[in-house]
Amino acid sequence: MGKPTGFKEIPRELPKRRAVELRILDWNEIYNPFADEKLRAQGARCMDCGIPFCHNGCPLGNIIPEWNDLVYKNRWREAIEMLHKTNNFPEFTGRICPAPCEEACVLGINEKPVTIKNIEYEIIEHAWNNGWIKPNPPKTRTGKTVAVIGSGPAGLGCAAQLNKAGHTVTVFERADRVGGLLMYGIPNFKLEKRFIERRIKLMEAEGVIFKTNANVGHNVKVEDLRKDFDAIVLCGGATKARDLPVPGRDLKGVHLAMEYLPQQNKVNLGDDVADQINAKGKHVIILGGGDTGADCLGTAVRQGARSIKQFELLPRPPESRDLTQGVAPWPYWPMVYRTSSAHEEAEKIIAPKIRDFAINTKAFSGDGGANGGVVKKLHGIRLEWERDAGGRPMKFKEVPGSEFELDCDLCFLALGFLGPEQDGPVGQLGLKLDSRGNVTADPDTYMTSVPGVFAAGDMRRGQSLVVWAISEGRQAARGVDEFLMGRSDLGPALKLF
Repeated sequence: MGKPTGFKEIPRELPKRRAVELRILDWNEIYNPFADEKLRAQGARCMDCGIPFCHNGCPLGNIIPEWNDLVYKNRWREAIEMLHKTNNFPEFTGRICPAPCEEACVLGINEKPVTIKNIEYEIIEHAWNNGWIKPNPPKTRTGKTVAVIGSGPAGLGCAAQLNKAGHTVTVFERADRVGGLLMYGIPNFKLEKRFIERRIKLMEAEGVIFKTNANVGHNVKVEDLRKDFDAIVLCGGATKARDLPVPGRDLKGVHLAMEYLPQQNKVNLGDDVADQINAKGKHVIILGGGDTGADCLGTAVRQGARSIKQFELLPRPPESRDLTQGVAPWPYWPMVYRTSSAHEEAEKIIAPKIRDFAINTKAFSGDGGANGGVVKKLHGIRLEWERDAGGRPMKFKEVPGSEFELDCDLCFLALGFLGPEQDGPVGQLGLKLDSRGNVTADPDTYMTSVPGVFAAGDMRRGQSLVVWAISEGRQAARGVDEFLMGRSDLGPALKLF
């Protein structure tokens, strides 16, 4: 710890966002550069707190205080080496992770926490810009082969670790580009795709093989993979979206969020998308108040929507930790009211009040009939929530007389995901599932009910964060390595819950 009094002397500071009026004219990331001197000062805010709860807050177990201190001391090369010990892709987490580590920061008990996420981002970009990130293929190969199905963060993390161990890894991706939801689910203004492509090129130079347009269970046979590879790791995600079975759902203009977001990403990558879903000049309603809903919001703003509303079924969260409202105490992740960059944009460009809470959608109506018609109205009602003894929302009832209808030309359903699709390898292999429909796997080895077949990421734990997916992929890689070799040097398995 280089500056014992840093946390008392230096206020929290983050990079400034580009002006809203300018950034909505493009699809680039939204932050301005941040001076090294300012970042080093932020590293000095890290406390000698004895028990660094940020370690537990981070699913990867990042060694956060150490690289904060190294940045403060201007030892950038050592900082990236420390960061890469636990995180294969800090350029992803440094951009899109919600930073549970910061909510667990000891300084955050009574002050604003250390800017851990931004320091992480700056460390990795500093390393890339200085040419320190170079291919590092294994010196020897084991002769073992592994098929990784899915190239999202879990699949990439698993592949990188297994390749490091000397196994020959082939990653199968059903889309036409590698990256999973990193590539097609997250908008460019949060994660420009050149940074994914940069890392994929590095992994290819290290020996990882990528096969796109390879839909395992369909145009790639599961039984062929079982014959050709010594182990299989399923990292296909929890891609079965939660739908909304209400009257009028089949009207044109009502779409799942993941029907909408990938199209704009494809256009930004130079593809032609026939009949692209476009919000220009339309009344848009987004159902769901999470990150995916915010991604739809920022996309619709850039496309030039006429009006936008975002509805959430649950009541409005409190502004800060409020235990009477069921908000988890420190150091746990709190469900509090947050304003993303997309909300900032919409509230300035579209209308001052975009979001509304405790809203239930009852139906859609339109013209031309339910099967061939086009949505024109959303019909909703306000809710009143009852809370349990801990303050958590428990059950709701509709508020009499609160029915309303709104103009709606496009509605995006950002309601979360229900688990992995089961018409591919999950069903064909007959894998055992848990009560939520996720693939059951041993918590230590990550092996499924079929020997030699492993599962990691959202497919195993359910819909979660990018940082959890990377952690899952790394832990599954250790399990595979032990299965193939009888031991593993990939690092101790973290006992994460």
